[in-house]
This record gives sequence, structure tokens and C-alpha cells, in this order.
Amino acid sequence: MKTQLLGCYRGFKTATSSLQSPLLLLVRVYWGWQFFQTGWGKLHHISGVTDYFTQLGLPLPHVTAIFIAWLEIVGGCLLILGLASRLIAFPLFIDMLVAYIVGDRDALLAFFSDPGKFYAAAPYTFLFAALLILIFGPGLFALDTLIAKYWKDCDIQLRTENSSTA
Repeated sequence: MKTQLLGCYRGFKTATSSLQSPLLLLVRVYWGWQFFQTGWGKLHHISGVTDYFTQLGLPLPHVTAIFIAWLEIVGGCLLILGLASRLIAFPLFIDMLVAYIVGDRDALLAFFSDPGKFYAAAPYTFLFAALLILIFGPGLFALDTLIAKYWKDCDIQLRTENSSTA
């Protein structure tokens, strides 16, 4: 009985683990596109974003608005491609954390007292998607993975060449 349970668990674990990379691909592509769209919207309505950032009391509101718009555009594209995924996920995570702190502080402070308010806030899913990619990486279906494989293959070839000439 114990052996059967362990076998079932291993099978279940293998099946669910095989879904990790497709899930990360979906998260990257969907939320990368969302980041791109929000950045594009900010860039095309920069005066409104600058006014909003001014109301929030952010330093250099116009420069900050342009920076955030481009961060979200470029970051969204990089997430979609799975290129520099963890590197770009970090500033996107910080972007959304700041959005909570300065733009949705009530929702952030409601984390324990009213979690529904926290989850319903606009930055939540963006923050969560960036955090997911930051921690777990882009998955197998990403340019990062192809580049890592290429560099590993180059390293193996270089080591083989060096050991045969020694």
C-alpha cells in the first residue's frame, strides 16, 4: 500500500511539474503584453501620467513618467521573449511595489485586515507576475534558456578542446 501511494505521488508530482514551464510561458506572455500595453498607454498620455505623478508627490514627475513608461514597454517585450527575464522582473516588481506604496497605499495597508482590497488593487497581478518570474525564472520556453544552453555547450566544447591540447 505504501509503495502504491508513493508511486501515485511520484506520478502526480511528475505530471504537475511538467506544467511549470508552460505556466511560466503563459504568465510571461500574458503579463508581458499587459506591461507593454500599460507602458504604451502611459507614453501616449504622458501629460496625464505626469500630472498624476505630480499629485502623488513623486520627484521629477515628467522624467519619472517617461522612465516608467519605457520600463514597462521594454520590460513587457523582454518578458514576452523570455530574455533577461529575471533581470527585468526585478525593476518591474519594484515598479509595482512603488505603485502600491504611493498610488494604492490603502490597499497595501489592508494586506492583513482586508485582503480582498489588497488583491483587487490594480498593481496586484502585475506585482505577482513579476515576482513569479523573478523567483522561478522564465521556464524552458524562453530565449534565456536557449542562451544558457548555448553557453553551456560552448563551455563544454572549450573544456574538451583545452583538455585534449594539454
